[in-house]
Amino acid sequence: MKRSGQAAARVLQAIGEAVRPGVSTLELDRISREQIDALGATSSFLGYRPQGHPAYPATICASPNNEIVHGIPREGCILTDGDIVSIDVAVRLDGYHGDNAFTFRVGQAPEEAERLMTVTREALDRAIDAATPTNRLGDVGFAVQEHVEASGFSVIRALCGHGIGRSMWETPQIPNHGSPGTGPRLRPGMVLAIEPMITADGPEITFLPDGWGTATADDSLSAHFEHTIAILSDGPEVLTANPALWG
Repeated sequence: MKRSGQAAARVLQAIGEAVRPGVSTLELDRISREQIDALGATSSFLGYRPQGHPAYPATICASPNNEIVHGIPREGCILTDGDIVSIDVAVRLDGYHGDNAFTFRVGQAPEEAERLMTVTREALDRAIDAATPTNRLGDVGFAVQEHVEASGFSVIRALCGHGIGRSMWETPQIPNHGSPGTGPRLRPGMVLAIEPMITADGPEITFLPDGWGTATADDSLSAHFEHTIAILSDGPEVLTANPALWG
């Protein structure tokens, strides 16, 4: 799991280094494909077809500005100065999946966008800190919700994180809201993909015509950060840690 997590982190870093005004999200997917091949891994997203959806056609999800997650890379989606864009990357290596996401600024982001990204990253850090064997799943969601709502932003409740391992999406679901002391007990050996998805205004979402992408219903900005973590007897370990990207 750590090897697959580190592979996913290296791919995300390479994509982030290419984010700049004038680049299309399709070009970012091309970089992802090259990096995944070079690592001897395969994309966890490419060709995935849940019931009622077309097969996913890319190796990343690229979701700019008011798009939340699952945005399909497009040649016509050109990043411009002041945009923010969530890039979600997952790979399969040696039979296990690693999943991570980062919201990048494109050029000089507006103050509101910077604050939204900061609060979302902080919420992820707080959720990870809460993922200990002494806690329950509700403690993780509460850590996100409490920080986000105290900052004046909204948690998207229709989307959530997930367990991960030999399958990309496993139980349990990881909501970004909850009540302390509720839900399943967290146990050593669990591996979770924790991913706060936060909006600058309301929490309602809408689905894009392509059958995959989601966006804020009120067109407000959205930010999304994700790590794959393992719960150990002495606390959580971030399997997708990458100081070059996350600092």
